[in-house]
Amino acid sequence: MSPFACPIATPASFVRSVAIAALMGATMLASPLTAARADSARTVTQLAQAATTSPAAKGATQGQGETVEQRITNLHAALKITPDEEALWNGVAQSMRENASTMDKLVAETRMTPPQNMSAVDDLNTYQKFAQAHVDGLKNLIASFDKLYAAMPDAQKKVTDDVFRSTRKAAANG
Repeated sequence: MSPFACPIATPASFVRSVAIAALMGATMLASPLTAARADSARTVTQLAQAATTSPAAKGATQGQGETVEQRITNLHAALKITPDEEALWNGVAQSMRENASTMDKLVAETRMTPPQNMSAVDDLNTYQKFAQAHVDGLKNLIASFDKLYAAMPDAQKKVTDDVFRSTRKAAANG
């Protein structure tokens, strides 16, 4: 992921909440099926740690549309989508765009409340909203991806499985 030129200057608790949500969204978009298999306690811990150190987390709310389009393009190439699969792929890409849009709206909504006015309960409720949006988006993405995957020949399914495995390994090592 490319570094961001203009970091967002906000209090740490707000940045943490937004960064965790953005990283969850990034996980959903970059490796949608592997995220569902992750150990949730370990994942939350890793996301919380990454939120304080990752350059991507610091600027996660900037350029989100471009990032999603790059992920769509990269995944399209990595999965070797054929012309016959384009219609099904378009459903996957649309799901990814809708999920990113939902996250963007949630981030914008969250910004309306100054972090200093948020209680610990408000912070947890905000986290729950992002987590629920992540789960809902994952369900949406799986529904469209399942149709695409079912239409793939076995050799392409193997390539797809390898792409998702390598994404999971990279996330575990990163």
